Amino acid sequence: MLEEIRKAIEKPLEKLEIVIDDITFEKEGAYYFLRITLDKVNGLDLDTVVEATNIINPILDELDIIEESYILDVSSKERGE
Repeated sequence: MLEEIRKAIEKPLEKLEIVIDDITFEKEGAYYFLRITLDKVNGLDLDTVVEATNIINPILDELDIIEESYILDVSSKERGE
């Protein structure tokens, strides 16, 4: 499932020079989270994360491969600076 998601969103994100660092799907308490961590040379600002989320969301809706209700959490990779 996660590999299928990666393949579906990779190309559209490459147009923004964004790479996928990690994708996880996990349950925390009563909620499921699909966490997608992104990276880009020189880092990602909030506007770019929002733009990436707006690309990812409709692709996930079209794929419709996750049966459970979940929260999509798109974030940028932390930089140790």
